[in-house]
Amino acid sequence: MAALYTLWMGLILLGALRTPAEADVSLQPNFQQEKFLGRWFTVGLASNSSWFLEKKAVLSTCLSVLAPTADGGLNLTNTFLRKDQCETRTLLLQPAGHPGCYSYTSVHWGSTNDVSVVETDYESYALLYTSGTKGLGQDFHMATLYSRTQTPTAEVKEKFTAFAKAQGFTEDAIVFLPKIDKCMEGHQ
Repeated sequence: MAALYTLWMGLILLGALRTPAEADVSLQPNFQQEKFLGRWFTVGLASNSSWFLEKKAVLSTCLSVLAPTADGGLNLTNTFLRKDQCETRTLLLQPAGHPGCYSYTSVHWGSTNDVSVVETDYESYALLYTSGTKGLGQDFHMATLYSRTQTPTAEVKEKFTAFAKAQGFTEDAIVFLPKIDKCMEGHQ
């Protein structure tokens, strides 16, 4: 159960733009953390994780709320549906170099993963990339699409698909999560 939670939290994160072949990172220019704060919905994911590829059909939209910490980091609180129950988990994202770059430690794997905001307009979408390791040195890569609503525009979905493919993810590794009402009450 802890492994599923850790992977789901990692899948929610987004992050540090490297392809599975370790390309250079591209970050949101002049990233403004204060504009990035608040409520987002995790509506798109792409990952090289075998768990993700096996379970992607049962995943659904997740509510992700970013709040500042005193040291310049972020608390990432995710609410998601798991086995017909709402679960909420919080991760601490620590600043890691350039603005828009963060890191977190996987409780399950004990590894440090990098998360970067690659592109955002702050008002409707954000593209993130996460990289790190899990288990016995297995590389972990994930692209994430955040949206301020549960229904991103076709243009934003196309942008995410192009972004994920540019990072080396195949069509079968890209998923748009279905909109749900449960666990999202009071949120649009």
